[in-house]
Amino acid sequence: MGGPEERPIANWLNPYIELYLNEARPALLDLSKADTKALWISSTGKPMVAGTVWIIITKVTRETLGKAISPHLLRTAVATTAAVERGDMPHLASALLGHKNQKITEEHYNRASSFNAGKQYAAIVRRRYLI
Repeated sequence: MGGPEERPIANWLNPYIELYLNEARPALLDLSKADTKALWISSTGKPMVAGTVWIIITKVTRETLGKAISPHLLRTAVATTAAVERGDMPHLASALLGHKNQKITEEHYNRASSFNAGKQYAAIVRRRYLI
């Protein structure tokens, strides 16, 4: 992963980030008195590891959507949604996924062009068959 990373973010995210950094993260760290610089802390008070993240993502998506979604598929959905909904923020998806090189995001996660092609094809079919 490397060292610290800085990126511009949308201003509307600031209150949520501040809430996590100023209240949630310290409260979680208090559970174990851990001394860590890790950003994401688990409910045990220790730094979150990849396996824990996988378990949480699949559990929460199963409970909320009725189907477990893998972290990889979730990352694809995040990148595609960011590109479709916020095309005015071209680096949003790579920032959310933690990619320093935006080409990785575009090549492996962003499916916006396929999504847009599907929407255009559906519009053609509706016009052709007057649906």
